[in-house]
Amino acid sequence: MAAQLSSACLPQRGLSSDNAGPLMTDIKNTWARKVINALYALATERSVECPVEDLMPAAETPPNRQLGDLAFPLFPFAKVFRSSPQVIAQDLSRLLDDDEHVSVAGPYLNIRFDRPAETKRILREVNTAAESWGRGASMSGQRIMVEFSCPNTNKPLHLGHLRNDALGESVSRILQAAGADVRQVNLINNRGIHICQSMLAYLERGKGTTPESAGRKSDHFVGDWYVEYQKIAKDDTEAPQRASDLLRRWEQGDPDVMALWKQMNEWTITGIDQTYEMTDIHFDAVYYESDTYKSGRQEILSGVDAGVFYRDGDGAVWVDLEDADLDKKVLLRADGTSLYITQDIGTAITRHRDWEFDRLVYVVASEQRYHFQVLFEVLKRLGYAWAENLFHLSYGMVNLPSGRMKSREGTVVDADDLIAQLMQLAKTEIESKGRIEDSSDVDETSRKIALGALHYYLLMVNPNKDMVFDPAESISFTGNTGPYLQYVGARISSMIRKSSQTDLVSDSELDYSVLELDEEWELVRLLGEFPRVVAQAAAEYNPTLIAGHLYEVAKLYSRYYHDHRIVTHEDKAVRSCRLALSKGVASLLRSGLPLIAVPFLDSM
Repeated sequence: MAAQLSSACLPQRGLSSDNAGPLMTDIKNTWARKVINALYALATERSVECPVEDLMPAAETPPNRQLGDLAFPLFPFAKVFRSSPQVIAQDLSRLLDDDEHVSVAGPYLNIRFDRPAETKRILREVNTAAESWGRGASMSGQRIMVEFSCPNTNKPLHLGHLRNDALGESVSRILQAAGADVRQVNLINNRGIHICQSMLAYLERGKGTTPESAGRKSDHFVGDWYVEYQKIAKDDTEAPQRASDLLRRWEQGDPDVMALWKQMNEWTITGIDQTYEMTDIHFDAVYYESDTYKSGRQEILSGVDAGVFYRDGDGAVWVDLEDADLDKKVLLRADGTSLYITQDIGTAITRHRDWEFDRLVYVVASEQRYHFQVLFEVLKRLGYAWAENLFHLSYGMVNLPSGRMKSREGTVVDADDLIAQLMQLAKTEIESKGRIEDSSDVDETSRKIALGALHYYLLMVNPNKDMVFDPAESISFTGNTGPYLQYVGARISSMIRKSSQTDLVSDSELDYSVLELDEEWELVRLLGEFPRVVAQAAAEYNPTLIAGHLYEVAKLYSRYYHDHRIVTHEDKAVRSCRLALSKGVASLLRSGLPLIAVPFLDSM
């Protein structure tokens, strides 16, 4: 037999599978190298001359687990060896000389892993890592800034904001889990015509009321005046002009306008911060549009001087992006007032100066796709090389079973009201199951269950898709929901606590050959693949991948728990190994749920 190829000289194509985490990849790479060496030996045996690259097998997962854990299709080698794939498979099986792990099924060489050994290795890694399981270094050394939420100070947060917040917070946590240095930032849109519309309504009809005197949460109080403005403008055709006058006076620094603006902004931001605290949303830095729009305007004026932009006959500043298939875009109004893109230009430049990122991710609804295409192109034309590394993470609309929300008509689902509704539903569920005594703080437990329901439901759908949010469905303790995953974690935790009095084999003496069920190996396989899922979710900015993986594990474990005895099994070795497997599932949930902003609960 010819000398074996060393792993160092082998091309890496085909050695690792996209369907494996680090531990599972180790197993697959080991077998890939064995098969490569066998192919090389077969080529030598048959005096077949071919480049080493032609002897790279691709690993697949068999459609039927009874066939094995890994399969190598041999169709690609039929031409090289001038032989049928079936004959090649038989010859490779002979050369590998491993009847216990290798079998042939037509043109496939199937491999069955040493399951007890791999189970021991994977569970040891998972349970040692515990809540850190899945963390890796695929994005180590990268500095990534994530902008999300970005509320206006003329209204409270609503359901659309909640999807944005969940996505931004989750993506940030996932990137950190993949080894990136992450900075979570917010941009408070606290200036502009919408803000002045709320101010105008309050100025003309507020009569000096305050959130306290009105008995309203402060951001809701300001939002009421935004809705009131829409009513005013419906019958008063001069209202838009009065709002525009307020905006000009604001930009000119009028003391009375500035005082009112500061007060209403304070009311809104105070209320929004309370919602962030309630929903476990965090930021490392907060920027304000009022601080950055001037620098953006200066950048645009500098661009005019440099010939990058131009003025029209009315004095407005434009950029011609037709060569980039983006048409023409106004950057400054004729009266000199700023637009959203004006402040976005200034904000991006300020952020890079504050914290030199490798990439800046904007979490903003898909409706703003064109806006960000223009923003990125404008920054490039201004000469900022880092603008090549800006990314718009767009997401679809959130609707209700009754239809689309409309903030101007006051028909949006208010974030605080929704959270309160979910908390009450959770509390009712806890009471109906007689679990009040199991929780030291029913209100806090209800809040965490509500967050689990909210964030999981918002993240289980791919970000680029529109979705319908059903509060009653999201809070269910059964099915594909956050509370269901929390319940599985709590149930395992309870079992682990109670097992302290159970007669068990010590960890060092566990013999995993007693785990003979296919679902036990499938659970181990899923545990081992979780690091790959985290790395992929980070690369794609897609929490849905983690949500789906956790649900698959929880669903499989629930069925396993229902069908088989664990700590009550009569065999000491079996119950010990099954408990270790259960601890592994708990470790996965304890690690994975926070990555999708779902609190893990030890009891519920």
